Amino acid sequence: MTHHLPAGKAAAGPYAVDVSPESAGWEYSSLRVLRLEPGGSHTFDTGDSEWIVLPLAGACTVASDDDFGHEEFALTGRTSVFHGVTDFAYVPRDARVTVSSAEGGRFALTGARCTRRLPARYGPASDVPVELRGTGNCSRQVNNFGAAGVLECDKLIAVEVLTPGGNWSSFPPHKHDEHRPGEESVLEEIYYFEIAAHDGTPGLGYQRVSPSGPGRDTDVLAEVRDGDVVLIPDGWHGPSMAVPGHHMYYLNVMAGPETERAWLICDHPDHAWIRDTWPEQPVDPRLPLYTAPERSA
Repeated sequence: MTHHLPAGKAAAGPYAVDVSPESAGWEYSSLRVLRLEPGGSHTFDTGDSEWIVLPLAGACTVASDDDFGHEEFALTGRTSVFHGVTDFAYVPRDARVTVSSAEGGRFALTGARCTRRLPARYGPASDVPVELRGTGNCSRQVNNFGAAGVLECDKLIAVEVLTPGGNWSSFPPHKHDEHRPGEESVLEEIYYFEIAAHDGTPGLGYQRVSPSGPGRDTDVLAEVRDGDVVLIPDGWHGPSMAVPGHHMYYLNVMAGPETERAWLICDHPDHAWIRDTWPEQPVDPRLPLYTAPERSA
């Protein structure tokens, strides 16, 4: 398996990124990035997967049709992933979905094979918990729009992470590739990156994944740029390193065979001690890069 997919390598048809369980060589997690021109639309069948339509840049309308009826959601979206929390739409398995955009834009479709059919619904930006995780140069922002315990899904877990330039995230390295009830869950994971430019100069960052044991031999040290994808079927993943001057964004998509939908992780024993230093340091003052909008009365 090729675990690092530079921008364009995972493109297919209308999708700038198209990662399926078949192409990734696993069972559950999917990611598509759809680009629409102004006035454009795209229709797809959800099949045996649940999906979240998440604007990366731009606004759109999401229409979902199935045996239970028709649902339509207008998503306000955002200028870019570096400029605000976005609203989103959840659409169920066994539906036909159309995404259309008057002004055009880019839209992530995060998916997971599932068994239960849950209702289509709208996720307002004001309901997205924005978490500041870590301190010092391990400070990062997590937009928990599709986290377990935040949004009801059958299998899908999805969050956004923003790492200020010069900081490290996904640190200490951690894994979720063993079934250990109450301690660690098995989750396939996709990282999709966007890196902020500076004065027109494209940004870059680095991603590390290292083997976690016999039969779990994923090994990646990749320079990542706008539109790159890293697939993590197993292994210690982290750090994700943002070079100075360029903020890093990544979208995490996770799903797996566990009965309980939960993000249970195990820190790398060589680096877990770093968490003990966090209370001694302030959170990076650049964070949050933005907050969720206030809920309307």
